[in-house]
Amino acid sequence: MVRFAFKEWAVVCEALGRGEQALILRKGGIAEENGEFRPDHARFWLFPTYLHQKAEGLKPSVAARLHRLEEEKPAGNTVTLTHYVEVARPFRSLRLESLLELDPLHVWSEATVRMRFAYREPGLFVLPARVFRVPEPVTVINKPEYDGCKTWVDLENDWPANGIPVLDDRQFADVLETIDRVLNPVAKV
Repeated sequence: MVRFAFKEWAVVCEALGRGEQALILRKGGIAEENGEFRPDHARFWLFPTYLHQKAEGLKPSVAARLHRLEEEKPAGNTVTLTHYVEVARPFRSLRLESLLELDPLHVWSEATVRMRFAYREPGLFVLPARVFRVPEPVTVINKPEYDGCKTWVDLENDWPANGIPVLDDRQFADVLETIDRVLNPVAKV
């Protein structure tokens, strides 16, 4: 059962669900306490958002999907949850060079990584994301309290989360090994 959701660009959620992305990079939203992200939950739903998605923030092959995703956006005031994530342990990197080495594991453009890293003060959280696809998607009403530039959404209900991993055990172990090697871990949270 999973109660909390993590707001992320729909295009990034799709990449995570396809296994094209294996980590989440996060700085923190304006509406978060002190404007800082905190890795409060190790298991959460992916809550796709459409606000602030920009083609120039993504690698070109992924940016080409934005138009289709906008057209497929759920009608009305609902959000469909199709994947949940388990994070073994979050990292915080204070070295831009290390974050740039993680390029094969995400869909952001280099310019976006550089911009987010430098915003306010240097650093980004790196969440190794073990993504699971659920057999029966969950549809929730997108309430006004879910809006705003914040990461976490309390869905107010625990939803069954028994899914199939997008990456198999070996593939995800390779992801963790890469992150450990690159971040060495710079700083555990």
